[in-house]
Amino acid sequence: MLIKGYDVGPLVPGEPLLDRPGFWSNYLLAMCSGGGCAERPVPEWFGEDGADVDSLSEVLFDPEHWPVFRVPTDDGPGAVVIYRNLDDDYGTDYLITHPGRRYAEQIASWDGGFSGAGLTWPELTRIADNPSLADEGVQDTAT
Repeated sequence: MLIKGYDVGPLVPGEPLLDRPGFWSNYLLAMCSGGGCAERPVPEWFGEDGADVDSLSEVLFDPEHWPVFRVPTDDGPGAVVIYRNLDDDYGTDYLITHPGRRYAEQIASWDGGFSGAGLTWPELTRIADNPSLADEGVQDTAT
């Protein structure tokens, strides 16, 4: 898998991980770990077992494999989320893809704190509600 600007990382398709127990807890726990929550977050908040979360975190944050989650659309820009797993420097990058362009544009990142413009709610729901069934990536609107 090639994405301009990420040629130093071993990118791998991450979409199969979305259905594994512990995925959403890992994603949401990272969002709560930066001090934005009143108490320390736990997997049980999200209805998952801590062992599943720990097991999947080894996969998600493996420096040898950087999971990429692609959300292509049929009617405009799509999204890409990359777990950037540098040794001792983990982060999540959020990119937008544009029809007709050969590269993705970074719009936000999470490195213990959120930075970047991100997407508006209408942009996000348009992407989520219109997955491309012809392209590789997330095709389930709920996911």
